[in-house]
Amino acid sequence: MTNLHGTPIWYELVSADPPASKAFYDHVIGWQIGEPAPDMDYRMIETGHGLVGGVMRLTPEMAAGGAKPGWLFYIGVDDVDASAEAINAAGGAVLMGPWSIPGVGRMAVVTDPQGIPFYIMRGDSDKDSTAYDRSGMGKCNWNELITPDQDAGDAFYRHIFHWSYLDVMPMGPIGEYRFIAVGEQTFGATMRHSGEARHPGWRFYFRAPDIEAAAVRVAEAGGSVLSGPMDVPGGDRIIVASDPHGVVFGVVGPGAAG
Repeated sequence: MTNLHGTPIWYELVSADPPASKAFYDHVIGWQIGEPAPDMDYRMIETGHGLVGGVMRLTPEMAAGGAKPGWLFYIGVDDVDASAEAINAAGGAVLMGPWSIPGVGRMAVVTDPQGIPFYIMRGDSDKDSTAYDRSGMGKCNWNELITPDQDAGDAFYRHIFHWSYLDVMPMGPIGEYRFIAVGEQTFGATMRHSGEARHPGWRFYFRAPDIEAAAVRVAEAGGSVLSGPMDVPGGDRIIVASDPHGVVFGVVGPGAAG
């Protein structure tokens, strides 16, 4: 893929029950999650406007190795091997890889110095990924890092991915909400973990046409709305929710003027 180094390029749900996850997210977001591939239980997430990611089955072997249900993302890099070495040298860790899948790309599973996992990848496609799209229906519209050490986390990602943090929004006793940019594109923010029940990590917000309807559908499908609907700067409204397996995610929709 030709996206700029440091750009989010793919989103992946690790699920112990992919058919149940399909039923839930198709209902809440409006996705059309496909059938598993012939050689592995991996299902593509179709938005109606292109792919946003995939659903991988959490196998007993993966669980025995410490994997848990959850959302992860892939950050595009120019050189997976060099980036993995840099991550390790900067206090992160390489959990798997690097390895290659013909026709897909080269990737590795890594963590930042706070132990928060994600992928790095160089895709084989000569086209840009559109999995992150600030206004794309069904796409990821926002990437939010909740971290126990915001200063150290920001420094790590700046060093590895050349991210910048040019704008901040004060959040009172919680601290600062620091907006992340890669090149000219602002795609997310970081904030300090404030001791809430939910664990630190990356949280992803996916766009739906109606946030109130999405909140109702979360409950209908067996999930829980943890906060919202609420207005956010820029005119959108959001909820933070958990699916029936306890996986936290966000939904974003247009505000009253949208």
